[in-house]
Amino acid sequence: MLKVQNLTKEYNSGNKSLRVLDDVSFEVASGETLSIVGSSGSGKTTLLGLCAGLDRATSGTVELNGALLGPMNEDERSALRNEHVGFIFQNFQLIPTLTALENVMVPMELRGEKRAAERAMELLSKVGLADRYDHYPSQLSGGEQQRVSLARAFSNNPKILFADEPTGNLDEETSQKVEDLIFELNKASGTTLVLVTHDPELAAKTQKIIRLKGGKLVD
Repeated sequence: MLKVQNLTKEYNSGNKSLRVLDDVSFEVASGETLSIVGSSGSGKTTLLGLCAGLDRATSGTVELNGALLGPMNEDERSALRNEHVGFIFQNFQLIPTLTALENVMVPMELRGEKRAAERAMELLSKVGLADRYDHYPSQLSGGEQQRVSLARAFSNNPKILFADEPTGNLDEETSQKVEDLIFELNKASGTTLVLVTHDPELAAKTQKIIRLKGGKLVD
């Protein structure tokens, strides 16, 4: 599902070049779960963005669901994400002017799906928020907002789910509920899961763990 080879990412800062990822290689099979761990500044989020085609590598290749991301233009990468990829972010990324139901519907409406509202309600039911469908993000707790974003992430039946610190803004009890939901939905859907986390207990729940340090894969 995901094949990363010799991936390097550099940013130019003035006259200097900053290497944030250095020759990283790994693979994730279809349906497998993987954690990316490491201290702040180790390159975890940069790696996740490159794997999802949100940014371009300086060198190396990313193959996602059999497609090489490097030669694609932004529209082609966006179309690939829309069809095959789900996202969960630490800060939820919900649209504040839309209700929970409408937030989940957005990706489906962009794809022109006919049953968007019906399917969105099904997904909100799965994450235990059917009774909050008409609430706006400001009316929801952090845990509820993350559950809405989780429902949205599964709205396109993704083949791969990228989660960037999905419980980073939540208290311990709420984190546990969201973690359980992520793995339950993932297992039921047969989705590949790649998550970035600081939490060793969360990382231990995945089948594989890769550790970054200073942009290098060390373990």
